[in-house]
Amino acid sequence: LLFKITLLSFIYLFLLSYFLMFTQQTVLAAVTEDARLSCQLTQTKDVVLVSWQKHFPVQDKFLASYHKVFGQKVNSDLEGKVEFAEAALQNSSIIIRNVTEQDDGCYLCVFIIFPDGDFTAKTCLQIYELHEPVLHIRDSDSSEETLVSCSATARPAPTVTLRVLQQDLHLSEHSSVSVNNTNGTVTVTATALLSRLHGNSTQVGCALRVLSGRQVEVFMTIPEVKHTSADGEKLGDACFGVFRKCIFCLVCLTILEVLAVQVRIFSSHSNVGPLMLRSVCRL
Repeated sequence: LLFKITLLSFIYLFLLSYFLMFTQQTVLAAVTEDARLSCQLTQTKDVVLVSWQKHFPVQDKFLASYHKVFGQKVNSDLEGKVEFAEAALQNSSIIIRNVTEQDDGCYLCVFIIFPDGDFTAKTCLQIYELHEPVLHIRDSDSSEETLVSCSATARPAPTVTLRVLQQDLHLSEHSSVSVNNTNGTVTVTATALLSRLHGNSTQVGCALRVLSGRQVEVFMTIPEVKHTSADGEKLGDACFGVFRKCIFCLVCLTILEVLAVQVRIFSSHSNVGPLMLRSVCRL
């Protein structure tokens, strides 16, 4: 009988705690940002104290509390780091300033309610590191395509997405390479090919996201593809080379024809002397 009463009491308190309190299960924050943790009661209760603690396997660490009579209190070691954003008995929020990797973990929000007892909710703070992506555009091995690449470093590994803003254009041959850095971050480089057979300037973008945090995106414009002066010079040089070869061949043919005519004339003159000599001898 005692066991049944204890079990029923446990179930009652568990359900009461589950439906009585509301908090975010996971809060994301980038390094150097401020993180806000909130907890609230779904029903009006006689709350004596609200306490915030960071959960550790051995012993939880006290951060701050708000008492019905004595007001708010913050751990002296955390002044300037932790502060109340909302100090109240039904709703409570704290802000952790300038978060670092050491702030990653789970936090407990404890409501001491009279006469029901203690009710605890847990919210976990997940810290990520995000650096500005770097977008590069350069010529590929093919003269009809442009190579687009984007590198981004983050922790944990980021998702890097390349896109072209014009609807009639698209990227092809996507590839991605990841490199694990010694400081725990991951550098991801995404590459793709873009056709250069377009008349107008083209804008490409690189989007970076870590987990479900905010997205960072950079853009770059590929100028309109035109025949440059260098291309014109190359084409002119090629045409001039062909023209020069044609002229050379024509001159050679002319010289050969002149030589042939001179040979025929010389041959005819050479035959006139013997004929005249034969005529004189006959006389």
